Amino acid sequence: MATTPRRVRTAGYLIWHLSTKWRVAVDRALKQFGLTHADYLLLASLREFSRSGAKPSQRELADFAGLEVMFVSKLVRPLEQSGLLRRADHPADPRAFELELTARGADLVGQAAAVMRELFDELLLPIGGRSAKRHAALVRTINVLLDEAEAFNRVKGTKAPAALRRAPDTRTGLSRR
Repeated sequence: MATTPRRVRTAGYLIWHLSTKWRVAVDRALKQFGLTHADYLLLASLREFSRSGAKPSQRELADFAGLEVMFVSKLVRPLEQSGLLRRADHPADPRAFELELTARGADLVGQAAAVMRELFDELLLPIGGRSAKRHAALVRTINVLLDEAEAFNRVKGTKAPAALRRAPDTRTGLSRR
């Protein structure tokens, strides 16, 4: 009988693996609202961005949400058609649109946000929940890694880091360190 191999223990793999598992949980929780994880991220980001009354362009919202502009454009159309947001010509840029949640969209994202808080309370229980020191440390660590990844991508673009250009380990196919 074959044994199941152990999970790869690299940080990158574990982050990817955790995000994949959490995404499944998020998609299941959001299904009741007819939203995907990406839809929710866009709508929740628009709600947060708009709290001061601002109407962001698709580019501004993409930057805020950490999404690609083209992906935001593809998400916006069906959300607009379903009456969750409005898209209007941008007053300062004739090539751009500004976005605004509709009352229906604001209500739906509010309901979904409550479900997301409950879900993440449950998912974070193993490290003591959202108010625990371990959670605060995790958030700080992830923010450091995100800032570094953003800076790396701005400076180096698509050039692979030196570690990725090394010969892979023949047993795992992963870079040697």
